[in-house]
Amino acid sequence: MKTEILKLLKESDGYLSGQELCGRFGVSRTAVWKAIRQLEEEGYQIEAVRNKGYHFIGSCDIMTKTEINSCIKGRFGREVEYHEAIDSTNIRARRLAEEGASTGTLVVSDCQNAGRGRRGRTWVSPSGKNIFMSLILRPDILPASASMITLVAALAVYDGIESVTGLAAGIKWPNDIVANGKKLCGILTEMSAELEGIHYVVVGIGINVNMEEFPEEVRQTATSLLLETGEKVRRSRLVAAIMEAFEQYYEEFISQGDLSGLISVYNKHMVNAGKEVRVLEKSGDYIGKALGINEKGELLVEVKPGEVRHVISGEVSVRGVYGYV
Repeated sequence: MKTEILKLLKESDGYLSGQELCGRFGVSRTAVWKAIRQLEEEGYQIEAVRNKGYHFIGSCDIMTKTEINSCIKGRFGREVEYHEAIDSTNIRARRLAEEGASTGTLVVSDCQNAGRGRRGRTWVSPSGKNIFMSLILRPDILPASASMITLVAALAVYDGIESVTGLAAGIKWPNDIVANGKKLCGILTEMSAELEGIHYVVVGIGINVNMEEFPEEVRQTATSLLLETGEKVRRSRLVAAIMEAFEQYYEEFISQGDLSGLISVYNKHMVNAGKEVRVLEKSGDYIGKALGINEKGELLVEVKPGEVRHVISGEVSVRGVYGYV
């Protein structure tokens, strides 16, 4: 009931009377008052006026299950498990998936202490600053197609950031969101599968949101939404915006069976497109011009006129010739 009351208060332009809330939920005025008090204790500003009712004034950057649920609009993220601290949202999401959690279940934490990025790298994870979330999916696709979901997630994060902050960031193929040549977000997709089918996929997303500074070792390659925009971001709202965008892109991907319907929008936002890149692989590094992605999400790199190599996500790293991007 607390979440539903919060949603109604946020959506209302004026006051909602206690009697109206009682009738809506079939509870007593005391129960409504207790719910309002709980919301206030969580940090919400709610004005109570005799003979008028309750009016939502605002909130700071609150990250709770109630707040996230009140922001979610679609079916993805409707089921939320929230933690103030956790070892890794991906680890927890995998456990929930093994126990039967449905598609769209979202694990969110205020901080995590065992987060991993691509290729096993650690992710700086202080409390009260960033977004750490993992989404459970059960796509009816072949395991070989699962890596494309990472690119779908990158598009969703791009859209979510732009809609909430106005910042037009960029995507560094395949799964980093960057601004001014520095990393804002990393995405790690993991799956459980057999040869002919997927049990589940977990998409982990870590975003630097309200970080004011970074450790010396990553200061040249990492940034945050706060540093890029000069304004603090309400993280729950951003989580909801990303889930809303992800649902739309994911449905397009599933309906097509590949990224053919998303190639143009992905290439439009890809910072590597049209630039010289260095491809780092076990057999040796090489330099070429990034042309964009194909329907499989592979990066097309022209190494010389008429010779285009298909770079597969997860097998190599791609860098700019003179730096990270």
